[in-house]
Amino acid sequence: MVRNGWAVTGWGLGYAGFGLGCALGGTRLFGADWPGWVVAAVGVASAAAGLAVVRRTPVRRSPGLRWLLWLACGAAAVGAWGLLMDLVALLFGQRVDSVPDAVERTLAAVGAVLLARTAPGLRPGARGGPGGRAERVAPAPAAAPPIVQLAAWAGTLAFVPYVLMKLLWAFGGSFAGISGDQMYASYVRNGSSGLWLALERRGLDGTVLLALLGVFLLWGLVRPWGQVFPRWTLPLRGRRVPRWLPLTPALLGAASLAPYGVVGIGYLTLCTAGVTRIRLGEFASEQSALEISWVGMCGFAGYGVALAVAARSYWRRTRG
Repeated sequence: MVRNGWAVTGWGLGYAGFGLGCALGGTRLFGADWPGWVVAAVGVASAAAGLAVVRRTPVRRSPGLRWLLWLACGAAAVGAWGLLMDLVALLFGQRVDSVPDAVERTLAAVGAVLLARTAPGLRPGARGGPGGRAERVAPAPAAAPPIVQLAAWAGTLAFVPYVLMKLLWAFGGSFAGISGDQMYASYVRNGSSGLWLALERRGLDGTVLLALLGVFLLWGLVRPWGQVFPRWTLPLRGRRVPRWLPLTPALLGAASLAPYGVVGIGYLTLCTAGVTRIRLGEFASEQSALEISWVGMCGFAGYGVALAVAARSYWRRTRG
């Protein structure tokens, strides 16, 4: 716990310094001036909580401090929203929309992980071992409950229409009145990287590959093989997978895709009902924009929610 406390303290000071620098230097975050002050406040509160954790080692019951850590963790998770989109844009577009926003999201994601690692150690019943560390014994690998595996199936199937749509474009077909050549031209016009364009020309869409990796992660969270390194990882085979390795991308993906998809479905519902009009962007008609957006948002929402459910189950099943 001492090491976790100092890590949270250091991160909090760095996060506060970044926010304060943006606020005083006139650097806008997310298109506004005030988020810098919020970032600074979250950082200061986190640093104070981290110091309190160090002072309370060995571990003993501290519900107020534990709730402060969880609140700071939630605030950091909100601040990290959109990091997955930044990573995809950086990988395939070679740039992000805003460098300060991307830096803030990265720092917030690191803080959310550190805070989430520290808060459970202060829960009632936590025991302190030598040096103040909690004594933990990793449980045997086990599958998630049937209801969680059902959610994984739902999340997987939600991505199928999206994958088929993208592959259809990649192979030169048309969907919702948009041809594959038109989509390729839009990628070129938007400055997509050479890697993205090369994959498209060979019938492989970059987002499809990411979707397949996402489904692999989803099932690794609900099946026993996701807790032990497989045979082909020769130096590591048979060893336990560190909890942070699958949980970090899972929490990042769930925090990005679930809200994005759910809010997007609400917006598309209003557009379909005629309450408001959808933004056309590069689409030729509202009908095309609605059809394509419904496929994407249903996939993101279904997978994002399933990933959140699977990550929670994995967290609970692998906790000593």
